[in-house]
Amino acid sequence: MHVERDWLANYSWDFVTAQNAMLCEAKRALHKPTSDGHEPTKALWESRHRGPMTLEEAVSLCRSCHRLAPFCFYNGNTFTAIIRDVIRSLNLPADQAVVVRSLAGHIVAGVASEEEEAAFREFCEGLR
Repeated sequence: MHVERDWLANYSWDFVTAQNAMLCEAKRALHKPTSDGHEPTKALWESRHRGPMTLEEAVSLCRSCHRLAPFCFYNGNTFTAIIRDVIRSLNLPADQAVVVRSLAGHIVAGVASEEEEAAFREFCEGLR
C-alpha cells in the first residue's frame, strides 16, 4: 500500500531558501541562487510540494530539486535536511528512524545503492 499525504506542504520555497542560507552561513559559504537551476527548481517545487504524494514521490521530488542545483552550494544538504525532517514527523522508534532517515538522505543525495532504494521502497509500502 502506498500512502499519499501532503508530505512537503509545510516546506514553502521561502523555507527551502532559508534552509540553504542557514547551511551556507554555518559553513561560511556563499548563499546565492544559480542562474540556470534556480527558477526551474522553484517552479518545480512550487507546482508539486503542496499536493498529496507518496513518501517515495516526496523523496524523488527532493532528489530532482537537488540535481537541478538551485543554489551555489549545499543543494544536496538542503533537500536532504527537508526529507529527514519529514521522516522525523513519522515518530518512528529511534533505531528505525535513523535507518529510514539515512536511506532517504542517500536517495536524495543520489548515492543510494540498489539495496538501499529497495529497503526504502519496502519501508514505504508498509506505511499506513
